[in-house]
Amino acid sequence: MIEIRNLCKTFVLNGRRKVVADNISAVFPDRTAVAILGRNGAGKSSLLKMLSGSMDPDSGEVISTGTISWPVGFAGSFHPEMTGLQNVRFIARVYGVDTAELVDFVADFAGLGQHFNLPVRTYSSGMRSRLAFGVSMGIHFETYLVDEVTAVGDAAFREKSELLFAERITQSGAIMVTHNMGQVKRLCSLAGVLEDGHLSLYDDVDAAIAHHQELMKSDKAASG
Repeated sequence: MIEIRNLCKTFVLNGRRKVVADNISAVFPDRTAVAILGRNGAGKSSLLKMLSGSMDPDSGEVISTGTISWPVGFAGSFHPEMTGLQNVRFIARVYGVDTAELVDFVADFAGLGQHFNLPVRTYSSGMRSRLAFGVSMGIHFETYLVDEVTAVGDAAFREKSELLFAERITQSGAIMVTHNMGQVKRLCSLAGVLEDGHLSLYDDVDAAIAHHQELMKSDKAASG
């Protein structure tokens, strides 16, 4: 379980303030997949980073009763001069998991072939994301944080990724950011909409999607 209490976060860019969390409080239950919806720039990825601990809120706290993944698919932590294989071995040691098992899993799942033994700096963004997703799914967490990860790769890889993710969330919770409403309906039993720093949580996923789509319509109307 993850609970956020009175979470606040504001960015200042070129003298303008952008509030992404305005005293948000919410509970994300165990073994439940929760979608976070919202416009581009609403702060969804920033919220995931605060939940993972990689970004500090201005105030408030994140309380968890289990392990939380880094944002799945985030490849920024890979050492660019190390090979994919060396990075996976390093992460296995950091998280205390069996190195050989994780290496075998990632090598098979990511499908990088000979690139697995080349420096990560030579990878395309898609290859880094495939590596990152494989590493994330190869380690058991009580809650997975997911930021559009299954949008990576070709159709076959996206299907494989979603099937694996669906299997993982039978035993773990997940908080996921995605613009794929079909995916939300297939995988999630709760959904929230982030808007102007406020998070509205819905037990009815269809109601959350309707709220999100109304926001998107208003954006189109304003720009049109």
